Amino acid sequence: MAPVQARAWAVLGALLWGCGLALQGGMLYPRESASRERKELDGLWSFRADFSDNRRQGFEQQWYRTPLRESGPILDMPVPSSFNDVGQDGQLRSFVGWVWYEREVTLPQRWTQDLGTRVVLRIGSAHYYAIVWVNGVHVAEHEGGHLPFEVDISTLVQSGPLSSCRITIAVNNTLTPYTLPPGTILYKMDTSKYPKGYFVQNTNFDFFNYAGLHRPVLLYTTPTIYIDDITITTGVDQNTGLVNYQIFVQGSEHFQLQVSLLDKEGKVVAQGLGSQGQLQVPSAHLWWPYLMHEHPAYLYSLEVRLTAQTAARSVSDFYTLPVGIRTVAVTESQFLINGKPFYFHGVNKHEDADIRGKGFDWPLMVKDFNLLRWLGANSFRTSHYPYAEEVMQLCDRYGIVVIDESPGVGIVLAQSYSNASLQHHLEVMGELVRRDKNHPAVVMWSVANEPASSLKPAAYYFKTLIAHTKALDPSRPVTFVTNSNYEADLGAPYVDVICVNSYYSWYHDYGHLEVIQLQLATQFENWYRTYQKPIIQSEYGAEVISGFHQDPPLMFSEEYQQGLLEQYHLVLDQKRKEYVVGELIWNFADFMTDQSPMRVIGNKKGIFSRQRQPKSAAFLLRQRYWKLANETRYHRSAVKSQCVGKSPFTF
Repeated sequence: MAPVQARAWAVLGALLWGCGLALQGGMLYPRESASRERKELDGLWSFRADFSDNRRQGFEQQWYRTPLRESGPILDMPVPSSFNDVGQDGQLRSFVGWVWYEREVTLPQRWTQDLGTRVVLRIGSAHYYAIVWVNGVHVAEHEGGHLPFEVDISTLVQSGPLSSCRITIAVNNTLTPYTLPPGTILYKMDTSKYPKGYFVQNTNFDFFNYAGLHRPVLLYTTPTIYIDDITITTGVDQNTGLVNYQIFVQGSEHFQLQVSLLDKEGKVVAQGLGSQGQLQVPSAHLWWPYLMHEHPAYLYSLEVRLTAQTAARSVSDFYTLPVGIRTVAVTESQFLINGKPFYFHGVNKHEDADIRGKGFDWPLMVKDFNLLRWLGANSFRTSHYPYAEEVMQLCDRYGIVVIDESPGVGIVLAQSYSNASLQHHLEVMGELVRRDKNHPAVVMWSVANEPASSLKPAAYYFKTLIAHTKALDPSRPVTFVTNSNYEADLGAPYVDVICVNSYYSWYHDYGHLEVIQLQLATQFENWYRTYQKPIIQSEYGAEVISGFHQDPPLMFSEEYQQGLLEQYHLVLDQKRKEYVVGELIWNFADFMTDQSPMRVIGNKKGIFSRQRQPKSAAFLLRQRYWKLANETRYHRSAVKSQCVGKSPFTF
């Protein structure tokens, strides 16, 4: 039998173990402070895949009740990482079903004995459905593979003379028509061709369905009366920056809050009291994108101090949140940041690399940001799912603008427009906004990529989804990325910015570069005439095998990729003077996909190889992006200061 679908397992979990204790409040990033500690759980975990026919042996034998090694053989598995590529087992690489992780953790004595301390387990990402036990006790479940979840485990670790705890996490990567992204299980019933019970996971997206614990797992503490969430919105009134704050507290209704805003030098520039208010910052330093200002990405620090008095003690909690003061607005033909026209010249990316798959890796992340800045890119889209929180933090620090996308990729089946799917999509957008709402680098939400938006249910689905997202966060525009015909797209009327993917002379009229200019110009004119909204060329590109050269250009050669980009750029240079507000190349780097005759060990549309080495197109794009930065009418001196010794241009 195939693995039971993820939603069915959710029901099973509820029946077997009761409701989980997963937190429903805020999702502040776990920062250390005078009142908060954190303990990283990265490293080697015990691991086992459930290869039983029904994938349920782990539940039937209750592997979570005793150490995993006692119920069978285990492997060492690094966390964070995908489990698929770190071993030599071909079965594990393509495994679909439940895998089990376990880690024994030694806890500080004060965590287990101080009843005034909350101990929280936080899982940065578990793809796709996760069930969590601590010391054999079920504590949480979570659906969705790209966003964090956490659970208060204080009562379990403070219930006796414990100095350690055993954390068990079962993760199922099965995708169904109702998950995000969707997928289907295809049963091969012909026993003359396939073994009994044979099945495959089918998807409608073009990247590998890596699975596992992809992001950091950690424990952190707070007092029992604590700052649960902070929401920041910012504005500008002439020369004065406005920081509106709302703070949510759990554990008591009786507390005091002090709020201070500090500049980069640590000087207090504004103060406030209470759970909500507005801080006014005269002569504020605004948060500007990379290459748009002499001092981009200026961040203040919002320091929040909570004090409360209980019968037993005085309680304090401290939290510091980086804050960037900036505004975002959209007109019929412009995208404005701080009231100035902003042009997206950037990339699409994937969380993808050799061996680690989608596992978070600090050196890889820093390398990618260095390449982005070398390229002169000022933006990227988190295609096609939310990226790690640490990525968002570096975007804030470096001034890299982000279109923050949900995992709504591959929505092509009518089933995936059901009420159940919509409800889950609404929940995912709620989690995404809750996590990323305070990042100044995030300037737009993307609720989906290339959905079948011509299907009849699409109009209601996207009208509801976009309205919900705007209600969650009225301060940012909302889009979804389309490749539909402008006349057939039933969701386009509800977006704020039109994002269009097109691959002229690659998937259409392949080999004929001479048709790109006409077809691309027609695309832009049709979309703008119909909707009167700014347009971003959200994907374009061509596949290339590094080092493959052909002149005259042939498909898959470096010359063909360059020639295709050049044809697109001619039209983009015309239309960016009117209503086109951005261009995002597909893709930043080569990435892994499912095996198929269409792909040679993954998708090769990157301007960098999977190992982050530049192809010829990277130098072409670098020249273009620095030229675009040089032509920007605003803060031209800033470009000069950023480009000295880096750009091929004279300033």
